[in-house]
Amino acid sequence: MAKTAIKLRELESKIGQEVGISPWVEILQERIDLFAEATGDFQWIHVDPKRARDSPFGGTIAHGFLTLSMLPKLSESTFEFADRKMGVNYGLNKVRFTSPVPAGCRIRARFVLAKFEKIEGNGVQTTWGVTFEREGGDKPVCVAESIGRHYF
Repeated sequence: MAKTAIKLRELESKIGQEVGISPWVEILQERIDLFAEATGDFQWIHVDPKRARDSPFGGTIAHGFLTLSMLPKLSESTFEFADRKMGVNYGLNKVRFTSPVPAGCRIRARFVLAKFEKIEGNGVQTTWGVTFEREGGDKPVCVAESIGRHYF
């Protein structure tokens, strides 16, 4: 799936619309283990495949925060802002982890533009409704409101 080329100056007309869908990204056990190393979160449901086989999930699952941490990769692989000099993460309004992400599955994100506001310093602030999906899943794995600041 190719990146969506967007001019920030033209984005305001897309409020309320789905503007992009990311490519699928595989969440392998190796990525889960590396995330556990980086964060110190070694809960067995994430890092012990043998024990996790007997869990309600039937195997290991990704940390919720690992799923959320994929947001920059999913966003950057979806959008190319042709008229932006710089962009920064400004934060999140709301996050929910609504379904597990089993090791070995693929996820992607859908981006709906919720707000577009001009800010000081020749920039704009965008608020995105982001829905993370698991391939073959029947409901989202994470929903979040993500805020970014972009400068011309």
